[in-house]
Amino acid sequence: MHCPLLATILDLEYWVRSPVGLAGAAFTIWMLIDAVRQKEWLWAVFLILFPVMGAFWYFFYVYRNAPSATSGFELPGAHDRKRIRELQAQIHHLDKPHHYSQLGDIYFQQGKLEKAEPCYRCAMERDPQDIDTRAHYGQCLLRMNRPQEARPLLEGVIRENPKHDYGHSLMALAETLTALGEKEAAIATWRRVTDSHSYPRARVQLAELYLAKGEADLARTEVKEVLDDDPHAPAFQRKRDRVWVKRARKLARGLG
Repeated sequence: MHCPLLATILDLEYWVRSPVGLAGAAFTIWMLIDAVRQKEWLWAVFLILFPVMGAFWYFFYVYRNAPSATSGFELPGAHDRKRIRELQAQIHHLDKPHHYSQLGDIYFQQGKLEKAEPCYRCAMERDPQDIDTRAHYGQCLLRMNRPQEARPLLEGVIRENPKHDYGHSLMALAETLTALGEKEAAIATWRRVTDSHSYPRARVQLAELYLAKGEADLARTEVKEVLDDDPHAPAFQRKRDRVWVKRARKLARGLG
C-alpha cells in the first residue's frame, strides 16, 4: 500500500531542498551542539538517530530552564498548577500566612516575581516572625533588584539559622552583599557556604569575585571544582546547575 505522506517524510532530497527541512536541520544541529557541550551523551545519540523530532524533545525536556528571572536561583521544591488553585482557595477561606507564603514560593519558582512579592508581603503582615517567609521574601526582593530591602531580612534569617534552606539563604545574602558592592563581605560569606556545600552557584560566584580582585589562582581552584564535580552529579542536579556550569566553562576559558 503506497502512502504519499510517508514517502515524502522519508525522501532525503525533499528535506534538503525544503526550507522547512533546512530549518529542522539547523534546529537539530543547535540542540546537538548543546547536548555535546552539556555532555548529555544519550541525548546526543538520540538526536543523531531521530533528527528534528528528537530536537523538539530535547528542547522541551532538557534545554529549557526555569524562567530567566530565577534561573539558577530556584527555591528547594517543585510545584504545579493544581497546588496554585488549592492555595488560592485556602487563602480565600482561611486567610492563613503560610498559605500566602507557599503561593509566593510557587510564583518565585516560576519566575513570576511580580506575583510572588505581594504574596510574601501578605504573609509577613500576618506572621512577621516566620523564618521561611522572611528568607524567601528576601530572595524575591533581591531578584527584583532591591538588595537594600533584602539585606535586613536575610541577615536576620542567618543570625537565627546560618544553615537555613540548606545554605540557600546564606547564598542569597552573599549575592545581596555583592549587589551592594561589599565584595570583601561577599567573599567571606561565600567561603562560609563553600565550607559546608559544593554548590556550583556558590563556587562560580566566588570565583568571579576572586578574578575581579586579580586572584586568578583562587578563581581557578573554584572553577576546577565545579567542572570536576559536574560529570559525576545526578541528572536532576546537572539540569538544575547547568547555568552555573556554563559560567564555569566560560571562566575556565578566560583563565587559561
